[in-house]
Amino acid sequence: MKRFLILFALLFLFESLDSFAQEKQLIQLSGVVVTEEAFELPYTTVYNKTLHKGLISDSYGFFSIVCNTGDTILFSRKGYSTSPFVVPDSLDENRYSIIHMLVRDTLEIPEIRVYPWPNKEAFAQHFVNMNPYEDDIRRAQRELSGESLAFVAARLDADPSLAFGTMTKQQNTKIYTNGQLPQNNLLNPYAWSKLIKDWQDGKLSRQ
Repeated sequence: MKRFLILFALLFLFESLDSFAQEKQLIQLSGVVVTEEAFELPYTTVYNKTLHKGLISDSYGFFSIVCNTGDTILFSRKGYSTSPFVVPDSLDENRYSIIHMLVRDTLEIPEIRVYPWPNKEAFAQHFVNMNPYEDDIRRAQRELSGESLAFVAARLDADPSLAFGTMTKQQNTKIYTNGQLPQNNLLNPYAWSKLIKDWQDGKLSRQ
């Protein structure tokens, strides 16, 4: 009886050692998640479906997770189709590196047209009251006219840089005419010829 118990214990020990040797091997799975354009895909969920554990890749798409051979790893990210990866069961080393690619999950939705009017009555009212001759160029010309610019300039505070420029010009003119009479455009024949030419071309009337 004693020998039988010893034999039974040895058989149980051999079976335990054999089952332990046949257990799955632990693997350090590392890699990078990329897109179809070979760009890194950051913050991708890497989930071990077999062990119910997971993590999120870093800002460069890199990840590293401990798993067993034969485990199924799911890669998922918003805007991309979930992609599985099965860890090979014929690995000789305890480290394995991959580059896993995710494909965009394209959704087709019907065409939507957005109008600035809430209903047909508002559109009809706008259509009747609109000014067809009012465009961006005419509005810009009106806003940049001499009257508009003078109106805005009269309400602006004095600019120190403009005041300094005006003072510098006055000083330069004073130095240029030092020891002689100041310049007077009323006696400048070139200024008179330019005035007459502008008057003939109609530039003065438009201004």
